[in-house]
Amino acid sequence: MSRTTKTSEEEQLTKLNSSFEYTAELSRRNALKAVLSMAGAAVLFGFPHLAQAADATEATKKALAEAQAKYEQVQKQMNELAAQFQELSVKQDQTLSQIEAVQNQIDATQLEIEKKEAELKAKKGILSDRVSSNYKAGGTDALAMLLSSSSFDELISKTFYLNKVNESDQEAIAAVNRVQRELEQQKLNLEKQKSELEALRAVQAEQLKAMNAKKDEVQNLLSNLSDDVKALIAQRDKEILAAAKAEEEARRAAAAARQHANGVRGSAGVRPGMSQTVAGATAQKRVVNSCGVTPSPGYGLCAAWVSYVFENAGLGYVGGNANDMYNAWCTSSDKNKLKVGMIIAVSSHPQTQAGQVYGHVGVYVGGNTVMDNIGYIRSINLDQWINFYGETVTPRWGWASGINLEA
Repeated sequence: MSRTTKTSEEEQLTKLNSSFEYTAELSRRNALKAVLSMAGAAVLFGFPHLAQAADATEATKKALAEAQAKYEQVQKQMNELAAQFQELSVKQDQTLSQIEAVQNQIDATQLEIEKKEAELKAKKGILSDRVSSNYKAGGTDALAMLLSSSSFDELISKTFYLNKVNESDQEAIAAVNRVQRELEQQKLNLEKQKSELEALRAVQAEQLKAMNAKKDEVQNLLSNLSDDVKALIAQRDKEILAAAKAEEEARRAAAAARQHANGVRGSAGVRPGMSQTVAGATAQKRVVNSCGVTPSPGYGLCAAWVSYVFENAGLGYVGGNANDMYNAWCTSSDKNKLKVGMIIAVSSHPQTQAGQVYGHVGVYVGGNTVMDNIGYIRSINLDQWINFYGETVTPRWGWASGINLEA
């Protein structure tokens, strides 16, 4: 993918982020009113002399009111889409959890099947050796045992013993065969269930695709608003950016304080375990080093930063938003399977309105640490990251683009 294409993607994402960011705490209506109340707002419209006027003309008022009403109508649609995205992400997360659980059952069943196959082979070998030695060679040992009987009662006893030995072997083999058939059937059932879940995931992926198309449609409406209203929006975003960042820092500090008081609880959907602490393979080290030198491409561009990290590490360009990466590559929530260089993501989170639709993504660099872009590049404790972003869906991880960096 060319740099021009990537730049275009970033510009589009930045434009769309501007329609999402920070509206949870300050509505579009209030922001517009706040800007309109400032004398400097007149300058934005190219009428410096209006800064001294007591009031705007009726035509201007009407135009602004109409543009604002149109904007708020579109913003309402965007808010509804964000809520729908979040609801769909929760459903998809439930499906992913079921797929992961079924896959674990299939893996466990396969191990049991292999164990039983080895047991069956051993028992068949024992029986074959016994048959070969006692019967294939003429049955002389068994015959000698019978002929050596000193009485009829002893003969009956030895005959009964030989029959029991044979029956015991046959019963053991029959039991193993029965268990193996049961396990094979169980595996078939699990594979069928997994196939059904994968089909459901495909349906939900189509739903996401449809919602992305709808999101683009609404974004086109936003883009077609007048330059005057766009100027107001730009001014509004600039003025509330500092306040929003300060609030985010306060929220993270409060979350850290709660975790310190209550202890690290972990996300409900994440399986406990020990993640890899140090990069072993060369490719893993390149990703970690790239995380340390790749600068932030800007606020709200967490996925773009991850893409640049892997490109700078010589591993190719990883495209898509955070939720795209989550759906494509992040399949595990088992900490025992978390390796250095894996991406860690959520498809939706409630911390920002953009997060509801786009999610968030970072890179696991080892030492129980995640690096991500939140307007600047930070290092954050893995469990804190999981707790903060894992309120809507289960955080998951995997190899970006399916490339195993340990190989």
